[in-house]
Amino acid sequence: WKRVSDAFDPFHHDLIRAARPARLARLGLSAAKIKTLKALARELAAERLDLDTLGRQEADLAHGALTALHGIGPWTADIYLLFCLGHGDAWPGGDLAVQEAMRIGLNLDARPTPKQATALAERWRPWRGAAAHLWWAYYHAVKRREGILPDNTARTESKAVRSVRAGAPPVQARVKPTGKPHATQRGQRKK
Repeated sequence: WKRVSDAFDPFHHDLIRAARPARLARLGLSAAKIKTLKALARELAAERLDLDTLGRQEADLAHGALTALHGIGPWTADIYLLFCLGHGDAWPGGDLAVQEAMRIGLNLDARPTPKQATALAERWRPWRGAAAHLWWAYYHAVKRREGILPDNTARTESKAVRSVRAGAPPVQARVKPTGKPHATQRGQRKK
């Protein structure tokens, strides 16, 4: 990604459309990725794909719009909707870590298939994306406990926990009516 974004600064679909496949290959992209990237660039240039609209669409419609594009499979579509567009209801039913976490957490005999995981997730609509994040966190916690993943707690603990460990007054996160988070020190009022 760094090589491609450095080569096309500013990164824009018109530059990708005009780029020769050989140049993209020299940047490290496979033939399949080049074909997908060029197809996406054509869709964006023709205004048949509006990435901003996808984040506001119903999750299943946005998923369908992405998977209709060349080279974009279900997992890629769901991960893009979740992490790039912040879609609250995108559900990565095909993600192996989510499936394994569901197997453990729901005490299932076997890891659910993507179709089974999606059916189980229906009860979490319209916040299936939040549920996916919880399942990933659960998966990491279980695998750390089992010694399969390294315990990187020191690197991932919150700023609030680090400040308490360092002897600073605890930080409390609050949500303003606008929905924007902010932090204040305990006992101090926001001015």
